[in-house]
Amino acid sequence: MDKKFYLVREDVLPEAMKKVLEAKELLERKKANSIADAVQMVGVSRSVFYKYRDAVFPFHAIVKENIITLFFHLEDRSGTLSKLLSVVAAAGCNVLTIHQTIPLQGRANVTLTISTNDMNEDIEDLLTKLRHLEFVEKVEVVGSGA
Repeated sequence: MDKKFYLVREDVLPEAMKKVLEAKELLERKKANSIADAVQMVGVSRSVFYKYRDAVFPFHAIVKENIITLFFHLEDRSGTLSKLLSVVAAAGCNVLTIHQTIPLQGRANVTLTISTNDMNEDIEDLLTKLRHLEFVEKVEVVGSGA
């Protein structure tokens, strides 16, 4: 049976799913020695953990070893694309394609397709860094795939 997947904002997830994600992270980071320890630390039952463990994943786990496409709305300033690409490269991403529109009214759109195979940080951290660049007005994840 084919499974469908959805990208859902954290604030609308049920508390049980959030706690399962926390428990999985504790196990992954070796902060808990066993599932029993992890569920006790986050305050969820083992049955809830087993119910959701294979159904809920952090976004960075889905895009790891994948290709993602990012859309940027940028101010048109000298060196902006170079600075943007430096942040992407520092995260260990490989740029596969770049598309930049002609700047109009001091703004330009850039679409980057990047490989996250060798990424050395979470996608959420990279997106936060990109959003905080002074010339970036908007960053969106357009899509992801293998």
